[in-house]
Parts: sequence; C-alpha cells; structure tokens
Amino acid sequence: MAAKVQLLCLTLFLLLASLHGDALQTYIVQLHPQGKTNSLYPTRLHWHLSFLQQTVSAEEDAFSRLLYSYHSAMEGFAAQLSETESQSLRSLPDVIAIRPDRQLQVHTTYSYKFLGLGSAGDGAWKQAGFGRGTIIGVLDTGIWPESPSFDDQGMPPVPTKWKGICQEGQNFSSLNCNRKLIGARFFIKGHRVASVSPSAKMIQEYVSSRDSSGHGTHTSSTAGGVSVPMASVLGNGAGEARGMAPAAHIAVYKVCWFNGCYSSDILAAMDVAIRDGVDVLSLSLGGFPLPLFDDSIAIGSFRAIQHGISVICAAGNNGPIQSSVANIAPWIATVGASTLDRRFPAVVRIGTGELLYGESMFPGNLIPDSGKELKLVYVTGGNRGSEFCLKGSLQRSEVRGKMVVCDRGVNGRAEKGEVVKEAGGAGMILANTEINLQEDSVDAHVLPATLIGYAEAARLKAYIKSTRSPKARIIFGGTEIGRSRAPAVAQFSARGPNLYDPSILKPDVIAPGVNIIAAWPQNLGPTGLPEDSRRVNFTVMSGTSMACPHVSGIAALIHSAHPKWSPAAIKSALMTTANANDHMGKPIMDGNKLASSFAIGTGHVNAERAINPGLVYDIRPDEYITHLCTLGYTTSEIFTITHSNVSCHEILLVNKGFSLNYPSISVLLKQGTRRKMITRRLTNVGSPNSVYSVEVKAPEGLKVMVKPQRLVFKQINQSLSYQIWFISRMRSGTKKTNFAEGHLTWVHSQNNFYRVRSPVSVTWK
Repeated sequence: MAAKVQLLCLTLFLLLASLHGDALQTYIVQLHPQGKTNSLYPTRLHWHLSFLQQTVSAEEDAFSRLLYSYHSAMEGFAAQLSETESQSLRSLPDVIAIRPDRQLQVHTTYSYKFLGLGSAGDGAWKQAGFGRGTIIGVLDTGIWPESPSFDDQGMPPVPTKWKGICQEGQNFSSLNCNRKLIGARFFIKGHRVASVSPSAKMIQEYVSSRDSSGHGTHTSSTAGGVSVPMASVLGNGAGEARGMAPAAHIAVYKVCWFNGCYSSDILAAMDVAIRDGVDVLSLSLGGFPLPLFDDSIAIGSFRAIQHGISVICAAGNNGPIQSSVANIAPWIATVGASTLDRRFPAVVRIGTGELLYGESMFPGNLIPDSGKELKLVYVTGGNRGSEFCLKGSLQRSEVRGKMVVCDRGVNGRAEKGEVVKEAGGAGMILANTEINLQEDSVDAHVLPATLIGYAEAARLKAYIKSTRSPKARIIFGGTEIGRSRAPAVAQFSARGPNLYDPSILKPDVIAPGVNIIAAWPQNLGPTGLPEDSRRVNFTVMSGTSMACPHVSGIAALIHSAHPKWSPAAIKSALMTTANANDHMGKPIMDGNKLASSFAIGTGHVNAERAINPGLVYDIRPDEYITHLCTLGYTTSEIFTITHSNVSCHEILLVNKGFSLNYPSISVLLKQGTRRKMITRRLTNVGSPNSVYSVEVKAPEGLKVMVKPQRLVFKQINQSLSYQIWFISRMRSGTKKTNFAEGHLTWVHSQNNFYRVRSPVSVTWK
C-alpha cells in the first residue's frame, strides 16, 4: 500500500512539473539601475513584478513566483522560473543578466576573509569601526557609481574636513555622489594632447569620472566597497563582496584613459587630493622603476606624506624579472601580488583519458553542453599568428565546431576566446608558455574555455601530435576554497632588488592580487571586450593593481583606529606584522622555490595584527631628505623631489652613520667591507611597561649582533634605539651567491601576539 502511495505522489509531482513545460528553479534577474521602464510604475516592486507578468502564464499569479525584490544590494529580483520562461525574460528591455541560483556557504568573495577580517570578537574591523571616518582617494580609470558596492545605506556622514567636489561631466552628475562616494574628479588634459583618437571599435570613453574600462571600479570597491550579498561572476565565486574598509569614504580621481595614464594628469590629481582632505591615496598604476627625481608619483607622494596622507602603490606586473619593481620611493608602501586559496577548476580531459588541470570562470557547470567532447586543433605555421589566436588569424574551415588551442601572449587572454568564437570555434584551451609557467589568472570567457599551465600545455601538444583525431572536453568544477596552498607569490608580481636604492627593500608587502572578484561597470561584459554583451555587477581581475587596494583599505582601517599616526607608522604596522608563512604554516612559495624578500618584502599583509602592532618604526619627512643625501642625490634633485633647499654636506656632518629607520633591513657590503653597523628606532604604541627581547636569524655568511638585546618601554609613545652589527664571515668574492637573508624580531615578554618582525637582506657587491 505504501509503495502505491509513493508511486501516486511521484506521478502527481511529475504531472505538476510538466504543467510548466519544464521544472521550475530559482533565477536571479538583474535589471538596469536606471531602467527606462522603471518610470512607468509607482514603485520598484511593481516594476519588478511587471517582468514576471510579461513572462508567466496569464492564468498564474505572478506574485506567487516572486521570492525577493532587491534594490540595495542590486537592482532586480529572485523568482521561480522554468528554463523556457528565463529565456523569454532575457529578451525584455532593462534585463541585464539572469543567473541560476546556487547553494552557498558562508564563505565569501573572498579576499577580506582570507586576510583574517570578519572573524568573531574584537577583530580589526570592530577596532577600526570598519574604517569609519577615513577617506580613501583612488587614482584610476574612474568609477561606476551605480554599482551596489558604492551604495551609501548605513554610511556615516561625510567628514566635515572634506573639501572635495563631485565634478560633473559626460553621464556623470553631482547626484552620482553620496556618503560612500563623496567626491569625483577627472583629469584629461595631459592625455588629450598626447593621444591619438580612439578606435571606433573601442568601448566608449566617458569624459567624466565615469569608468569605461572597469579597472577603477574594481580597485575602488576592493579598498572600500560596502557589503553586497549574493555577489558572483556568472555564478562563480559566490558569496558576500566587501571591501577592506567598508565604512570608509571613497573619493575618485580619474587619471587613466584609453591610451594610459599621463604624469601630468596624475600629479594634478594628487595635488587636488591633498587639498581635498583624503587620508589614504591608492594608486594601482606605474611602470618600470625610475630615479626618484624623474618619478612624478614619488614627487607627488612626498608632498602627500608631509600632509599626513598614506600613499599605497602597486609594485607592477613585470615579474618575475629581477629589479622590475616600480614605485620604489621609501615613503610609498609598495605592494606585490599573491594568490588566494580559492580556485575555479576547469579540467581538460583529452582523448586518452588523461586529465590536465586548468582554471576558468566560464560558467560551464551551469550551461548545458559546455563540457561536451570536441575535436581538438592547434593551428600553427605561416606568419598569421594563429598559434596565438590573433584577430583574423584563424580560418573558419580549420576551427569550426572545434576546441582550439591558443598560446598565451601578444593579445589578451579573453580576446583570444572572442577570436575563436568569431571564427566558429566551439571552445578554447589557453596554453601557458614558458614565460607564464603555472600562473593561473582566470577569465569569464565568452565561450567554453580554460587556462592550463606550461607543463600541461606541453603534454597537450604532445598528445595532439600523437594522433590523427585529437579530442578533448572541459570539465567545469565551479568554485573550490581551501584545497590549495596559499598565499604564494604571483608569477607576474614585480621583483626586487630595488634598482636605484638597494638600501630600501622593495616591494614592502604582498597582498591578494590573483583572481580577485570586485565591482564592475554596467557598460561592460565580464571580459571587458566590446563584443561581450553579458552584464554583471562583479568580475574577476588579476594584477598588482588588485593587490594595492587591499593594502589601501587596511591602511584606512589603521588610520581609523589610530588617527594621529603618521604615514610611516601606518606603513610600519603593515610591514612588521606581515606573515612570512602561508596558511599551512610553511614558508611562502615563489613557484617551486621559497620566496625571497625581493618577492614578498616583509611578507603577506595581516590585517588583524596590523591594527595593533605593538611597536612601530616611525620616520619624519626630514629623515627621508637625509636618506636622499646618503644616496648622493644633488641639491637640485632633492629640491625636485621634496621642495626643500638643503645642504647635504651640512646634513651629513651632523648625521654621521645615518641609516633610514625603515621597517625592513637591507645591507650592502661593498668590495673590501667586512663590517657594517646600522641603527633603528622603535616607538611603543602598545601598552606601557612593555619589555621586548630580540630574536635573530642571521643571514648565511654573516654574524649579526644586536645591542641592546632587550628594550624596556615604560610609556606609550616612548622611543628607544638599538644598533645592529653585520660582520661578514666570508671574504669578498668567495661566496657562491651575492645575496643572503635572515630576519630580526622583537618579541613582547608577556604577550606573544606582539612580534615585530623585520626581514634582513644582505648583498655582497
């Protein structure tokens, strides 16, 4: 009897499902924030319901299908729809994107949690009031102000010290600013006179603070975006998106345009930002290293730190080339890039059954037939650039309906997929070359595609050569968290040593910069290609540009918690609390070798510890001038950088043996030099009556002595100095390597939380 009842229930269930043509499931429908049809309805709810009324059968109550109506986190709604209905809904005006719902965990999108923010108890967010009252100035490509990451619900009032404006321009009015985005300006004169006209096929450039490329929107939301639930990129990386300092205010200075960022525009923006009253400047831009007197960013940032503004800059993406690190001024916090333990597996299964690991953010696990087996082709020969899948290089007869292998390089990763798609290809395998090795920056490709490492690419190409009919399929695995070792150094992250000042170790720290999900403008698809008609509120990007705003946001938290600290003190807190080990407790890796301080600086930024470092290495602006004198800069060069007219001869007479009070330690032992002494000064910002003892791991080939070995601080803000002697055990020219590394750590006698660590790098020359 029970079996008959079960059979009857099953029959009724199947019958009810068939009444809808196909089974219902939950879809999230995203609408244009300024939708043209919105004004036809009295409320947002009525507007949202109208889309269901146009889609669902007239006999059915559309309201019964509606689950949620969104208007803060995003514009749109969640509803129960059949697949046929969802396809019908896509064709309606103002519908930007429709994504199937997914089962989510309480992990997030994601980097703030990886950095330790959002933990229970009195964490950094709580101690810093989530960055409340601090203003982050972002110099970039502008901003898409309608993004839910810049909603100002629950934001505190605009600080009274703010003197900036919301500059109007093309598709941008003063109404686009709010309590989150409190200011916006654009600087185009340098670009306009230096640039040719943009190509007709390029995305429209807005002559205003509005972002047309996505980069600035992405970095701004990483630094200070508000909480946005249910964020994802086409269903991948789903969770809650949140900037590092979600209660901080953002001021945007658009200095980058279709042809790049010009120094004249950058300096103009920094000049205004100082007067506007920002607390932190975030610059995800730069090039190769320059002498400081030729570096507009170094010059502008010196003025900023004189006004108490912290300046955070990207290290550059020219790694792993040695001495490629940019933004090397000692008053700048220079940020390299690291990986997260989040992956987006998209594994290639070739005809032999062998699996080749790859990654992709194409939502293949949500789209039927994305993983079907296809004929495989790698088009080489001639001079068309077909192996790189350059535009116009692929013949339709060669690739139609096939999976195409494209080597990385020359053109963009996502662009290669568009070339394959236009030529009739059905899928793409993006193959790393020797220069990329196993680097795994992913994209939300326009067709089923994945990126494989150099080792996997070699095996794939060997397979293609071994058979007349090679085949492959991509198995899309969605999102995985916690299964990989991280952080590690990003392959592209620029490396030291510092080309123009070996006494200053650069980069200073590393932070998440690979496959970072953050806000995205509504004029672009997730790939940023003009041909990509999909629309999303978030996308994925990689680069030290993504690492920089993580640190900018954490600097804002420190400023909120300690508003009287100098930029140097904030930078010291970031550096001396950074992790040299990964989340498994093992040393951070750089590819298949241990990461050196030329790759990671002091280590991976740790937001929870940086808010309360115990001790700081503070630096006055005039000490930077003395440092420039020790480097041999001329009076005119120093004036160019600092606007200070000084006599280095007189300065060095009263500062014999001067060494800059930098949080990391880099020592140069020239030919014939066997011994060197430097001095450092620590300031107590922890608790009174604190005793610290030193722990030293000497670099190989050196004896290191520290005096005193204990520092007894009786008061807060008390400063004490110590000396370090470096004595070479080797004669010059007898070492196999020119570099050696160790570290020096001051440890609190009663609270092991306070561990003030400085890497020690020694160079024999």
